Amino acid sequence: MLLNQLSLINYKNFESKELVFDAKINCFVGDNGVGKTNILDAIYHLSFGKSYFNPVSSQNIKHGTDFFVIDGLFEKDDREEKIVCSLKKNNKKIIKRNGKAYDRFSDHIGFLPLVIISPADRDLIVEGSETRRKFIDGVISQSDKSYLQHLINYNKVLSQRNALLKYFAANRTFNKDTLAVYNEQLTTYGTAIFEKRTAFIETFIPIFQEQYNAITGGTEFVKLTYNSKLLDHQLIDLLEKNLEKDRALQYTSVGIHKDDLNFEINEYPIKKFGSQGQQKSYLIALKFAQFHFMKSQSKTTPILILDDIFDKLDEHRVAHIISLVNNENFGQIFISDTHAERTEEVVKKIHQSYKIFKL
Repeated sequence: MLLNQLSLINYKNFESKELVFDAKINCFVGDNGVGKTNILDAIYHLSFGKSYFNPVSSQNIKHGTDFFVIDGLFEKDDREEKIVCSLKKNNKKIIKRNGKAYDRFSDHIGFLPLVIISPADRDLIVEGSETRRKFIDGVISQSDKSYLQHLINYNKVLSQRNALLKYFAANRTFNKDTLAVYNEQLTTYGTAIFEKRTAFIETFIPIFQEQYNAITGGTEFVKLTYNSKLLDHQLIDLLEKNLEKDRALQYTSVGIHKDDLNFEINEYPIKKFGSQGQQKSYLIALKFAQFHFMKSQSKTTPILILDDIFDKLDEHRVAHIISLVNNENFGQIFISDTHAERTEEVVKKIHQSYKIFKL
């Protein structure tokens, strides 16, 4: 799969921008603040229907204007695919494929597989469990439509159950039968999600460890584990057991919306005991593993975006990363960097065609 052309109108700091890309490597170089990451984010936007860096869509409109348009010309399975994402202030965002608007954004997810590696990924380590759940859900959803639908349904029922718990508290009333309906639905969707997450993690861990070893030369031992109460209990039992607690809190305290991933290096949490370089290597390995997992699932080579990836890494780790992408497993790659000479030096070592855009 390739992105051949990109057109931006009023997107972030760009009033108008037209770009034609190389089929292999495309580098954006320039000082901080010139918009390198904004171009990468526009590509991400076309794949996911939203920004990677700012989920508030209206804030991606250029200041002083009232709409944005991102237009991409892709090549997939020997067909040209024109994807347009647009938003006008106070209106709903529209995503069109070859001129036809999607009824549901979820139908577009997975059509253009893409993996982004960015300094913002550090949130996976330092932020709460929701960020790590979003990572798992994002990876699985790109290749499994039923998983995404289960997730949408689960969150809808969860919201309804929480609203009911608040209603009971506010009105000093309680109806166990009404709550039981939501418990059953949560269990149905939640169990399906848990099973798919478990299967995913089982497949994913060896790929992740292999990628980490390749980046670091196998000098450190890393672990990735899935943390869920459903590993030991049925969800229906957990909901019933925690009923009084839920009534007091006025929200659902157990379920797959509380699951987490544990990141460890040499048997210790990487958040506390990993250096900046180790944490960055861990995150890059996670994303490279995501790339290989998605490629095997979708039978399409995802686009790979490397945003400021060489910062805070020693030459040794940079060399390992270059050797990883210097093979036919990878397709089209987009790179941003503040150092033009460093970028050119790096891409010359990857024996592929390339284009450098100086912004």
